[in-house]
Amino acid sequence: MSDVFKALADDTRRILLDQLFDQNGQTLRQLTQTLSMSRQAVSKHLKILEAANLITIHWQGREKLHFINPVPIAEIVHRWVGRFEEARLDMLVDLKTESETKEEKRNAL
Repeated sequence: MSDVFKALADDTRRILLDQLFDQNGQTLRQLTQTLSMSRQAVSKHLKILEAANLITIHWQGREKLHFINPVPIAEIVHRWVGRFEEARLDMLVDLKTESETKEEKRNAL
């Protein structure tokens, strides 16, 4: 998982992931068009994303297509964000229970 965090720490790699999220299955040429850097630099960033399993490669003839792999990001969401979400949901359940208990007491009087 540390490879995923390291890969996501770079702005350019996050931009590449955003591009693939918007339009999956792009070539290096397509991904390079919106960035002001060389194809070699973009290629290095893509290799880091691939090593972190954040993208997958599929060859279509001579074209190398890049696809986003959402699984590692989903694992982060479940492990880190999910914990906070769970606590918030627990608070809402407690609030609902407390509110219903108070209403039952008022109706009993």
